[in-house]
Amino acid sequence: MSSLINNAEYINWLQSLKYQIKQSQIKATLSVNSQLIALYWHFGKEITEKQKSRKWGSGLIDQMAIDLKNEFPQINGFSRRNLYLMRQFYLFYFNETIFVHNLVDKQK
Repeated sequence: MSSLINNAEYINWLQSLKYQIKQSQIKATLSVNSQLIALYWHFGKEITEKQKSRKWGSGLIDQMAIDLKNEFPQINGFSRRNLYLMRQFYLFYFNETIFVHNLVDKQK
């Protein structure tokens, strides 16, 4: 088997496998990140809508943080601060989307 270490065909094949592994790792990371962004957007949207329609106010975020921490103690991403930032993330990009749509409509 040690003769494979010096075999050019084996070395090239192994390099190809290593490249495929690295590419798969990158794709998995990107997929996870896009799923997290979608989740954060959804949470921000839900928080915003509940605060408006139900008039639950800022206490909603505090209670959510407690309840989510109790349900998912192994996950650190649902603190009060993070939930607030999810809401801010949604509001920032939601407002940008409205602005772009309004701008496009005015140009027609």
